Amino acid sequence: MTPQQLLENEDPTDAAVVTELDISHLVIEDDTPVDNLQSAQQQRLLVEPLYSSNVLPRPFLADANVGLFYKLYGEPIVPDVLLSLGVERAADYSDRRHRSYFVWEFGKVPEVCIEIVSNKEGSEVTLSAKAQREGKRQSKKDIYAQIGVPYYGVFDPLEQIQGPEEMADARLRVWSLNAGRYEELTPAQGIVAGGQSVWLDRVGLGLMLWEGPFEDEVSRLWLRWCDRESQVILTGAEGQVAERQRADVQQQRAERLAARLRDMGVDPDEV
Repeated sequence: MTPQQLLENEDPTDAAVVTELDISHLVIEDDTPVDNLQSAQQQRLLVEPLYSSNVLPRPFLADANVGLFYKLYGEPIVPDVLLSLGVERAADYSDRRHRSYFVWEFGKVPEVCIEIVSNKEGSEVTLSAKAQREGKRQSKKDIYAQIGVPYYGVFDPLEQIQGPEEMADARLRVWSLNAGRYEELTPAQGIVAGGQSVWLDRVGLGLMLWEGPFEDEVSRLWLRWCDRESQVILTGAEGQVAERQRADVQQQRAERLAARLRDMGVDPDEV
């Protein structure tokens, strides 16, 4: 769905606006804290590596907990992580229309939206009991499909929503939009263990489960970006460690070669 089509679904008086839209009524910053420490870590692990690596062509926008406004009136949806290709942040954040992801400003929806399950009330796949009591009619999956997000992923690290109509014992499920409906990219049983991945062809990256330490010494199960060969996209810190290790290996090889040359009576500095 295009930005214009999204606006045309609003009140006709809203759609008639063809220049700069009045968004003064929208709440774009409510200071709501992130769910928990693990969710915050997971969000960093899905955003930082994209900027510290060269796996995506610039420009792109990857961020966490930013409002995705797809209609002029009503609440936005706030993905835990979003990735949008071919767009970039505005230079001036003083203008309110530059501080959230307004579909009509960027001209497109993100390619990927990811939800990280932290409790049973998030409505990531189906409407929760709380959402039904509040009168809501669409799950997050329904909304992302409606506005045309090509890929939607749900990561359930603590196994909070494992019912047959939700995650069905999977830790990761990913859907791809086809003719306005989501079709599951992951196997019927989803992705359940570290090392398993799913490829997002329109993005040129994959998503995989990975078990190991991140920011501390505790090994946990994480969701990470990966390449076609299921090699994780390294964080900046991991990349620096890998580079030092490569340099150390090269130095050790050079020292061994120099030692062999000396044994042969050859000065390595003269070779």
